[in-house]
Amino acid sequence: MSTAEKGGVTLTRDGHVAVVETHAPPTGFFDRHLLAAIADAGERAAADGARALVLCAEGRHFCAGVRLTDATGALDPCASATAVHEQAARILRLDVPVIAAVQGAAVGGGLGLACAADFRVAGPSSRFEADFARRGFPCGFGLSLTLPRIVGRTRAELLLYTGRPLVGAEALDAGLADHLAEPGDERAVALDLAHEIAATAPLAVRSMRSTMRADLLDGLEAALAREVDEQQRLWRTEDAVAGVTGSVERRAPVFHGR
Repeated sequence: MSTAEKGGVTLTRDGHVAVVETHAPPTGFFDRHLLAAIADAGERAAADGARALVLCAEGRHFCAGVRLTDATGALDPCASATAVHEQAARILRLDVPVIAAVQGAAVGGGLGLACAADFRVAGPSSRFEADFARRGFPCGFGLSLTLPRIVGRTRAELLLYTGRPLVGAEALDAGLADHLAEPGDERAVALDLAHEIAATAPLAVRSMRSTMRADLLDGLEAALAREVDEQQRLWRTEDAVAGVTGSVERRAPVFHGR
């Protein structure tokens, strides 16, 4: 077993399985730098012969999404949108199967990160939530492509338009989670699945995965560009200001459609 750390991310190797762990407790908010470190670690692991990758997080939550404020605490959601989506594309294009171990919340962009993985292992209290419409702006991180692939178009639209969360067994029933682990065992179950995949023929797995994900990757750049354009357009609206401010101040916003 070997370990390397860079940019808030630890890369650990256990045979043919790589573990990429983020360190942004307690909520796991990300910015473009943390996403770049995840992509760097995943690309490095794949190039070094890893056959499967577990994506996990330190702390109570997998990822509560993108950090909405800058270093001064000012609201600045537009500043790094393009860079965030560039790193999201790199994560979605990783060459090996990715299993996300989701404890606690995977919300907003955190749901996007979880859905970038091939499989998701959850616990009874794991919460998957596309809260964008309740923040006044549309989804990002390629969720317009990945979420319908995982749960179907109609259910994806329902989750996106309402911001309704799916918790534990609900996520399993919807297909958003692939395995439901005992509390605290999400990472162990994800590792077991990764080792099961890693024990099979790696060239065959990569070939099948490339074929299975071809339509997703073919449409990825256009979808990400559309998401960025729509986010930047709507971030200028009063509704988005109300939604983002309400999120930071932990209060329910009132939207007026302007």
